[in-house]
Amino acid sequence: MATTVSMPQLGETVTEGTILRWAKQVGDTISEDETLVEISTDKVDTEVPSPVAGTILEILVEEGETVEVGRELVRIGDEGEEPGDDEKVEAEAAPSEAEEEKAPEEPEAEEKAPEEPEAEEKAEEPEAEKKEPEEEPEPEAKKEPEEEPEAEAEEDFEMHPGSETPTGPDTGFAAGEKREPSDEQVDQFFADPHPGSPRRQLLSPVVRKLVREHEVDLTKIEGSGSGGRITRKDVEAYLKEAPAEKPAAKEAPKPEPEPAKKEEAPKEPAPKAEPAAAKPAPAPGETIELDRIRVRIAENMAKAKSSAAHVWTSVEVDYEPLERVRQAHKEEFKTEEGFSLTYLPFIARATIDALKTYPVVNSSLDLEEKTATYHKNVDLGIAIDLDQGGLVVARVRNADGLRLVGIAREIRRLADKARSGKLELDDLTGSTFTITNPGPFGSFMSAPIINVPNVAILSTETVTKRATVVTTPEGQDTIAIRHIGYLGLSWDHRAFDGSTAVLFLNRIKENIQTWDWNQELA
Repeated sequence: MATTVSMPQLGETVTEGTILRWAKQVGDTISEDETLVEISTDKVDTEVPSPVAGTILEILVEEGETVEVGRELVRIGDEGEEPGDDEKVEAEAAPSEAEEEKAPEEPEAEEKAPEEPEAEEKAEEPEAEKKEPEEEPEPEAKKEPEEEPEAEAEEDFEMHPGSETPTGPDTGFAAGEKREPSDEQVDQFFADPHPGSPRRQLLSPVVRKLVREHEVDLTKIEGSGSGGRITRKDVEAYLKEAPAEKPAAKEAPKPEPEPAKKEEAPKEPAPKAEPAAAKPAPAPGETIELDRIRVRIAENMAKAKSSAAHVWTSVEVDYEPLERVRQAHKEEFKTEEGFSLTYLPFIARATIDALKTYPVVNSSLDLEEKTATYHKNVDLGIAIDLDQGGLVVARVRNADGLRLVGIAREIRRLADKARSGKLELDDLTGSTFTITNPGPFGSFMSAPIINVPNVAILSTETVTKRATVVTTPEGQDTIAIRHIGYLGLSWDHRAFDGSTAVLFLNRIKENIQTWDWNQELA
């Protein structure tokens, strides 16, 4: 019996997706949880696993086509089934159904002409034909391939399937470097690790990544999802309850000293800034095809600009007190954290406090429903530049529960994931307010486009030394050299008014200029 796979719901706000690549073609066999198709949405590119094992009978959507959620994509038949077999079965079943409909009419004919036996003989012939395909010895062909994957799966497990294999266009492997088992090998093991294991599960990419990273034995986890499906929460709960098992799984590779050297090798040939620098610039007069991320940005920005009533407001900020704290702690911070202490986490921390004071700025507007949703938590969106190859907004979840150092760590983690192509759908959805940071590139003032459904976006500009008038504690005005910068706010006039926008910006300014940042860093 053929199974039809439809376009999945890949996020709360995702309504459609573009088919990038079919991993299998008509006639190919596929295992359960093996990658079936790669789909691009306006948020992220995602590999969709197959929900069943079998043979690809028919691909219903071509590569490059954009389809809505719920549309049928592909039909998968039983293992060993050939393309067209399903149509033959339907064609053979059609006469029998027609005969069943005619069957009640035949007795009436027999009453009128009981001496005609030929009608009975004709009715019996299709029944004999109908039984013949059912007696074909195809089930034996199904059993043979099922025994082989079990042996392969056990071998893969011995090769450390929990080690994550890098994905994306840049795998990070150096030439001649020994690779860990592939995603396909790992998925095969997780699909059916050994006899007596739970039924095969459809695991999401997030769950599979957690399982690989922590070398989790799926047989020890009871799924809470539909039909016993293992969810992300199930894996995370298991990891919290059984922390002792994780170190044991990682102790085995210790006798081999060579992998440590091999891990350092990819860092030299593949600095993250190189791909963008190596990309040749179009020649004057040349026409090029836009890549997917540029098309998505264009569509989303045009939609946001046409839907939200954009207004821009800015304030000047004296960063001098903050700068002194930053200079006093930057060396120690970089030694402990491994990255530089910039202005951005300070601004983010001050902004989160202002959002709590003015919750309307941390809301979402639905004019069709005539509603405004005031968000309980601050899920802070951070715009990340992909080395001039595009722009994405990654979400710092529950940022209002983090202090300065925690915010800095999350921003750095998301930036690294974005530039290595490892951001997941959950990282790119659900922000309630966004900050974009063109300051490091030397911007003076910017008027960014709102990241709808947010109702505002903050722009942080370059901080430079400038001569400005400063009032001394004694009330005297004097000219001093200070670190000065601007904050710009693009806001949706449908959600609130100018007074709120200015008060909100002034609250951020006051926080930056007056807070005891030494205490935050301590």
